[in-house]
Amino acid sequence: MKKKINCFIPAANVAQVESTVQILKGSELVNEIYLLVTGDDKFESLGCPTIKVDSLVSSNTVKAIAAHADTEYSLIYTKYTTLELGYFSLERFLFIADSSEASMVYADHYQVIDGVRKANPLITYQEGSLRDDFNFGSVLIYRSGILKKVIESTKEEYPFAGMYNLRLASSCLGPVEHINEYLYAEVETDTRKSGQKIFDYVDPKNREVQIDMEKVCTAHLKRIGAYLEPIFTPIKFDSVDFPVEASVIIPVYNRVRTISDAIKSVLIQKTNFKFNLIIIDNYSTDGTTEAIKAFNDPRLIHIIPERKDLGIGGCWNTGVHHSQCGKFAVQLDSDDVYSSENTLQTMVNAFYEQNCSMVVGTYMMTNFNMEMIAPGIIDHKEWTPENGRNNALRINGLGAPRAFYTPMLREIKVPNTSYGEDYALGLYFSRHFQIGRVYDVVYNCRRWEDNSDASLDVVKMNAHNLYKDRIRTWEVQARKQLNRKK
Repeated sequence: MKKKINCFIPAANVAQVESTVQILKGSELVNEIYLLVTGDDKFESLGCPTIKVDSLVSSNTVKAIAAHADTEYSLIYTKYTTLELGYFSLERFLFIADSSEASMVYADHYQVIDGVRKANPLITYQEGSLRDDFNFGSVLIYRSGILKKVIESTKEEYPFAGMYNLRLASSCLGPVEHINEYLYAEVETDTRKSGQKIFDYVDPKNREVQIDMEKVCTAHLKRIGAYLEPIFTPIKFDSVDFPVEASVIIPVYNRVRTISDAIKSVLIQKTNFKFNLIIIDNYSTDGTTEAIKAFNDPRLIHIIPERKDLGIGGCWNTGVHHSQCGKFAVQLDSDDVYSSENTLQTMVNAFYEQNCSMVVGTYMMTNFNMEMIAPGIIDHKEWTPENGRNNALRINGLGAPRAFYTPMLREIKVPNTSYGEDYALGLYFSRHFQIGRVYDVVYNCRRWEDNSDASLDVVKMNAHNLYKDRIRTWEVQARKQLNRKK
């Protein structure tokens, strides 16, 4: 059988990589196994050539791999733990790659966590799969000719985003194919819950990484015709009369432990304008309804919607289209609280000062008792006036609290979902208008066991990620159309 693949495996020491090397040597398809090393350990006993690299993710490492990619395909393994190939899995990988003319293929697999093997299905790649943390698993098989083309066309060095650049650039040269078959097992050491992982990208210590990723994503958007210049449509805020200047919108379902704190944080707001609080109580059954009714304040509007098919987005539509909704609609989740009595004034001021259709604030992560927890203050500095509208296609969230100019929100409607609805709005608004930013901490985001994303299983996480990628795909398509019309 013709040798068709070179393998590139991270190696920290002989004991760590020995088992993986022996498994790969057992395949008739493997031509050579290169060990990617960052230290000074010796690996002569394994009989594999080594490639000294600065990291596993840099463009220099990708360049080094491309220089040794002299077979039709190149396998890049991205973990320092043992890889276990399935029965004839390499044959299956390459059969699909040949059949589809893919630039890269990846597959469902098993994860071994504390000795227990669990199925880890992945999601299908699409044009909007732009986030740099897209989960391909740890086995990536590239067509070597495409890998070399990417290196030839890459002029800038990326210390942290080389692999990200390889993936995005490759997707322009051939399809990225997802094999819905369990072709290998990887040992997984990151056993944190989903609610802890989702904030990794906004951790302040990762700022340099994020800047590098932004450069790559921006270059890719320019390459595919979806990049938008920082030119925005101006907004006139005096076109419609409203009963109040601002309305805080709280959709809620079964949050008896937190809803009172949320309400109190709104009612203590100090402003130079009139505001109200619209709570859409989505048929709570745990005492939430009674907790809301305990407040005797004319500014609180308690709505139990007629419809019973509403997600969070549908509840938002109910509040925004209410006759008492103000000129600006400001978000507050039923788990969270405004961090000071000046939050509402600060958010509304930003609309006028920055002439924007939407405002995104800065929040602090806290525990249930509102004590700060890691990663602390989340300011979403990746959302800049110059490039935020483009970088928003890479990141997985926009920040909190979010506030909207009500006439525009009424016009486009909020997707009737309970995940990603705010992200879809942010992408749409940023397509045409400036997104304002508040960098003072105005919001406390409480993390506790009943958060909707505290501990999601892989099926739910996949559904969420697939939907957000779909939102990105629609937005990329819309921006391409917009650019073609210019």
